Amino acid sequence: MQVRVEGIVIRSMDYGEGNKIVTLLTNTHGKAGVIIRGAKKIKSRHGSLSQLFTHGEYLFFRNSGLGTLTHGEIIESHHILREQLDLTAYSSYAAELVDRALQEEDASAFIYEQLKACLNAFAEGKDLLVTIQLFEMKILQAAGYGPEFGECVSCGNTVGAMALSAHAGGVLCSRCTYKDAQAFPLSESALKLLRLYQRMDLRRLGNIQVKDETKQQLKGAMRLLMDAHIGIPLKSRSFLDQMDRYSI
Repeated sequence: MQVRVEGIVIRSMDYGEGNKIVTLLTNTHGKAGVIIRGAKKIKSRHGSLSQLFTHGEYLFFRNSGLGTLTHGEIIESHHILREQLDLTAYSSYAAELVDRALQEEDASAFIYEQLKACLNAFAEGKDLLVTIQLFEMKILQAAGYGPEFGECVSCGNTVGAMALSAHAGGVLCSRCTYKDAQAFPLSESALKLLRLYQRMDLRRLGNIQVKDETKQQLKGAMRLLMDAHIGIPLKSRSFLDQMDRYSI
C-alpha cells in the first residue's frame, strides 16, 4: 500500500551500489525504514531526501518491512546541521538517541515534534547544551523514565537541599541522601531548571541564559539519568565527549 508521511531522516546507510536505506521518524507512523533507489547517483532526483536530518514529505510503497520511495519533497534540508562540526555532532546525537533509545510504540507524534523543534533550535543558533538536555528529558519521559523532581522520592519532603538519585528515579532530601551513596547534589538553580525541563515543550524554547557552572551541573545530572535508564552506548555521544575533552 501507498503511505504518505512527514518525516525526519534519523539514519541513512548505503544499500547496494546506488541505493540507500533511511530510517524516518514520522508524524503518523512512528519509525519507518525506506529504500531510496538510486540515491547515491549524482543525478538522483531523490538523493537529497536520503541525507541525515532532512525534514520532508515521503511517499512510499510498503506491504511489510521496508518501504520503497516513490516520491518525496523536501520541507527543510537542514544543510547547516551537516556543515558545522558542533551542529553535526549534537544533531547526530539527537537522531541516534531517537533511533536507539525508543521502541516503535514510544516514537509518538509528540516525539516527532520534539525532534523537529530540537533540530530547528540547533539551526537557529540556540544553546546547544540546553537544547540537547531538554531533548534528553523528552526521551526519558517518552521511554517511561520521567524523574520526580517535585519532592523527595523517599519521604515526600519538598523543602531544603536536594540531591539526584538516578536509580531511585528522582531527588532525595538531605534526610534521605544516605540511601544512595551516589546521589548527585543539586544547586537550587539546577533543580529549578530540571523542573522546567520536565514541563517545557521544545517548540516553546526561547533563548535561555544559563550560567556555565549550572549548565555543567545539569549535564552531570542528565548523564546520570540517561546512563541509569537508557544505558545504550552511542557513538555520537562518545564523539561529543571527545569534543569536550579536547575543547573542539
